Amino acid sequence: MKLTENQIDELFKFTRKHYVYHYDVQSELVDHLANDIEEIWQENSNLTFEQARDSSFKKFGIFGFMNVVEAKQKQMNKRYLTIMWRFFREWFSFPKLVTTLGVFLLFFCILKMPYAKYILLSLLFILVVFDLRKQTIARKSHKIKTIKKKKIFLLEEMITGARNSFSGLLFVNVFNSMNAFRVSFNSMENHWLLLISFSLTVVVLLFYVTGFLIPQKAEELLQETYPEYKMVKSD
Repeated sequence: MKLTENQIDELFKFTRKHYVYHYDVQSELVDHLANDIEEIWQENSNLTFEQARDSSFKKFGIFGFMNVVEAKQKQMNKRYLTIMWRFFREWFSFPKLVTTLGVFLLFFCILKMPYAKYILLSLLFILVVFDLRKQTIARKSHKIKTIKKKKIFLLEEMITGARNSFSGLLFVNVFNSMNAFRVSFNSMENHWLLLISFSLTVVVLLFYVTGFLIPQKAEELLQETYPEYKMVKSD
């Protein structure tokens, strides 16, 4: 006995009711549940759809779908880190290496100035304002998707979430690090200034990759990761 389309829809609602929010995870679970329900019916065709569904769900144990969700999150975390590293390392290969060296030299020159700390704090403030605006737009877009009950993929949410969390950590840590220095940057030896310049360059590149480049490429990355994404988007 095969499941009907209505019963498949009910399984999607069932996974959502049990705190599975992302369409890709829901799809995997629905596929598993559907196959298992059909096997259960082969053994006992007298069971109703709800009874067979609940029997299948019990096999997941007391934590329900939690273990499946965690496994999928780990998989997508690895995927996201791979994507981030792919875009990040491009900035250390020609021709983007020229821009990277330009940013590095700019920081080195700023650090040699008498008021380097205040210049860097001003740049940080500008970045904070600009980034907050981008985050607000992204949150509104996500809220509209949620209200309209559009399908959201785990990697899609991870791209937004990683961007926001990285930005917050970046700004707080850079601000605290600069305030921790009790001496002027321009009084430090060159090898320290080179190290600080390199660190700031890496931080800026990570911020650009996670905050701008990956979100800009989100659609392409989602289609690359999920073969069904294009089909879902056209619904």
